[in-house]
Amino acid sequence: MTALYPRLSGHYDGVAAARTERTELKGGVRGRGPGRFRAVGRALHLPVTGPARGIRRVTHAHGAGESGLGKLIELHGVNGAGDVMITVALASTVFFSVPTDEARGRVALYLAITMAPFTLLAPVIGPLLDRVPHGRRAAMATAMAARALLALVLSGAVISGGIELYPAALGVLVSSKAYGVVRSAVVPRLLPPAFSLVKANSRVTLGGLLATGAAAPIGAGLQQIGPRWPLYGAFVIFVAGTFLSFTLPRKVDSARGEATALLAADGAHLHGPHRRQVKRPGLRTVGTAVTHALAANAAVRCLTGFLIFFLAFLLREHPMTGQSAAVSLGIVGVAAGTGNALGTAVGAWLRSRAPEIIIVTVLAGVLAAAAVAAVFFGAVLVAFLAAIAGFAQALAKLSLDALIQRDVPEPVRTSAFARSETLLQMAWVLGGAVGIALPLNGTLGLTVGAVIIATGWLSTVRGLISSARYGGRRSGVA
Repeated sequence: MTALYPRLSGHYDGVAAARTERTELKGGVRGRGPGRFRAVGRALHLPVTGPARGIRRVTHAHGAGESGLGKLIELHGVNGAGDVMITVALASTVFFSVPTDEARGRVALYLAITMAPFTLLAPVIGPLLDRVPHGRRAAMATAMAARALLALVLSGAVISGGIELYPAALGVLVSSKAYGVVRSAVVPRLLPPAFSLVKANSRVTLGGLLATGAAAPIGAGLQQIGPRWPLYGAFVIFVAGTFLSFTLPRKVDSARGEATALLAADGAHLHGPHRRQVKRPGLRTVGTAVTHALAANAAVRCLTGFLIFFLAFLLREHPMTGQSAAVSLGIVGVAAGTGNALGTAVGAWLRSRAPEIIIVTVLAGVLAAAAVAAVFFGAVLVAFLAAIAGFAQALAKLSLDALIQRDVPEPVRTSAFARSETLLQMAWVLGGAVGIALPLNGTLGLTVGAVIIATGWLSTVRGLISSARYGGRRSGVA
């Protein structure tokens, strides 16, 4: 038996050696053949798939993937990226391509031709979309597809300078607003178990801001190739968004139990956590806390619209020391965007029993920053004011969302969101018109900005503090 072991051992060693040789031969062939191509393919895909997986992990965290909220966050990111591409193309065409005096006229014409009809159409969009509540995914896809086609129309208009630039731009604004209204109605249907409505809205908003920030330099780079290229980029992005809209869960098309809200307040129709409930939740008012918060947010939105247009022309004519007009505007824009993102992030984490106090506080901060910037006008203070205004706009809006969530009954909540968005957009248009009309004097302009925010703060501070003291019984921003 012992003599047999060496023979068996030698036999098995030979078999193992033969298998090893065949394996090495196959591995070598594979390394020289398809395996090498697969390795190269993985290496080429990694710069795309790696970030994509990282984004998916973030957007689908904490139950957002299971509820479908993660897909809405990604869709809103696509929406923001496409919109900023169009903004870059139009800003370069309407604003930077002509002298300052002519640019003011062209921007004013752009605002009159596009924004004025938009303010008339905006109140109609919400009720119109409310009539097709079972087609929300289709409505979002249609808004994306419309902007994709309009981007191609604009790509020809930016070269020819034809009149079709203005109706196409109006179509982009209306489509963007229609998407925003539907998105507001969709979010409550996709809440993860541990999320409040405010936290979900902040996640969606932050996703859009990050995508906008990432797409802006890409759009600027495409603009260097040619004025049409950012619009081609927008076309591709919105086509992707059209298909992505249909990946949302089917439950977003449900409108079970929804009704319409009226943005007014009186004692006969007031319904909130501290008021007597009614048996039938038909048309109703939203409550004094919500209306005061909406007025305060309108003041902030009016200020941001004012600052965008006024500082755009002011810094073009009088850029920051040692900087070009484009760089000066970029610095202010980055400051505003950073403040907005920070406000959104803080709103997602902040827990408070009184969203009213948050609104009063951030408006007081903006008022102080505007007053200081008006008295001691300078580049650093202008950038600081832009950052504070962006922060206040984000945090005040999330606090308004908290009040709507707290005080407005669920059957009319989505309608209240849609109508409030329309009013805030109209306030932004009003502020922009004031910013275009003012002389290019920094002290005068920022004084007007301080007056705008002071009017909104003084008219709402008493009502908001009273509401926080007697009416706020539930957690707000959480």
